[in-house]
Amino acid sequence: MKDRRSFIQKMGVLSAAALTANILQPAWSRDLQAAIESSELVAPSELASDEDFWHYVQQSYNIAPNFINLNNGGVSPAPKSVADAMKTNYDISNQAPSYFMWRILDAGREPLRSNLAELAGCDAEEIALHRNASEALETVIFGIELKAGDEVVLTKQDYPNMIGAWQQRERREGIKLVWVNLELPSEDETYLVKKYTDAFTAKTKVVQITHMINWIGQKMPVRKIADEAKKKNIDVLVDGAHTFAHFEFLIPDLNCDYFGTSLHKWLGAPIGTGFLFVRKDKIKSTWPLFGAGDKEEDNIRKFEHLGTRPFYIEEAIDKAIDFHDMVGSKRKEERLLYLKNYWMNKVKDVPKVNLHTSFKKEFGCAIGLVSVDGKEPSALDSFLWSKYKIHTVGIVWENIKGVRITPNLYTSTKNLDRLVEGITTFARG
Repeated sequence: MKDRRSFIQKMGVLSAAALTANILQPAWSRDLQAAIESSELVAPSELASDEDFWHYVQQSYNIAPNFINLNNGGVSPAPKSVADAMKTNYDISNQAPSYFMWRILDAGREPLRSNLAELAGCDAEEIALHRNASEALETVIFGIELKAGDEVVLTKQDYPNMIGAWQQRERREGIKLVWVNLELPSEDETYLVKKYTDAFTAKTKVVQITHMINWIGQKMPVRKIADEAKKKNIDVLVDGAHTFAHFEFLIPDLNCDYFGTSLHKWLGAPIGTGFLFVRKDKIKSTWPLFGAGDKEEDNIRKFEHLGTRPFYIEEAIDKAIDFHDMVGSKRKEERLLYLKNYWMNKVKDVPKVNLHTSFKKEFGCAIGLVSVDGKEPSALDSFLWSKYKIHTVGIVWENIKGVRITPNLYTSTKNLDRLVEGITTFARG
C-alpha cells in the first residue's frame, strides 16, 4: 500500500484562486477533487487497487460506523452531496408544497431527463422517470399488447416481481410463459444464448432478459440474445436493475426495445428512484400503467402519470449523476470488479468454500455469491452478522444457494479482510 503522505504530496497544493473559489466546498469534496485531478493519467485498472485514492472517495459517504454493509445490491447509500440535496429540496418543498413542488422543483425534470439520457446514450424522449426497476418493468409487462396464446420467454432466475407480473397476465389473459432454466455461473456465451433461442417459437412475442442476475452477479450476453430475437420480430425487455451505472455500456448497444432500472443501487441516487427506457417507435403501442390522455399516446411522458410523489427525491438524482461523472464510470467499474475479486481470491482455496460468480469482467463485476459445504446460506449470513457485524444476505432461489456479497465504492479492503476472516472461520467450524 502506498504511503498516504506521499500520495498527498503528489496531489500538490491548491492555488490561492482555487482555494478562494472552493471556500464553501466541504473538505472531503476538495480532497476528492484533488485526488481525481492528480490521477487523471493513471489507468483505471491500475487505480482500482490504490487504497489511498479510494480513501478519498470513501469520505464522500456517511456510512454506519458500527457494522460493515456488504448488501449494497439491495439498496446502496447515496453520497453526502446527494443526501444533502434531497434534504434541501425537502425543506424547500415543505414550506409550500403545491408551489415549490409543481412550479419550482418539477421544472428540473426535463434537464434531469436529458442528463439521464446522456448517461444512457439514448434520446431524452425515450426516458421516463420512475421510482424503481419493478415499477418501470411492470409498466412494460402490463403495457405490451398480447393476446391469448402469445408466448413470452423468461428464466426461472429472473427477479420475483417480474415473474409475478408475467404470471398475473398469464392467469388473466391466457398468454403462455416459456421458462428457461439457467445453470449458473457460466462463462459460455454460446450456452447462455442458446438457452433463450431454443425457447423461441413462431408464437414468441416477447423475451425478457435480466442483464445481471441479481442473486449471483452473472452478466448475461444481452446483445447476442437480442440480435437473435430481432430476427424473429420478438420484442426485447431488459431488466437492468443491477447494471446501470455499475459498469460501462449504453442502452442502444443492447438492441433492446425496453429497459428498466433502479437508480438507488449503483448510481447512488436517493431511495425510490429509477427510470424506464422505451424505444421511440414502441411508445405509441405500449399502454401506460396509469392512465394518460390520448394526446400523449406517442409521448414518453405518458408513462409518468403517477400522481403526487416526492419531487424532492427525484430532483436529487442530478447530484448522483454529477458524483458518478466525477469519479468516472470506468474507474468505478474497475474498482467494483477489483473489490469482488479481492475477497473471492482470498477464500477460493479455503476447504469447503464454493464460489458461484465468475472472476472475469465479461461475466461479472461487483456482486459475488459464496457458499460453504454442508451449511445453509442463512447460517453463514447469521454468523457473519453475529460474530463480525457484517451485513450480507442469504440467497435461496431456484437452483441458486449462497450468501451474496456486494461491496460498493465506500468499501475498503480492510472491510473485505474482515469478511475473509469470517468466511474462513465459519468454513473451518
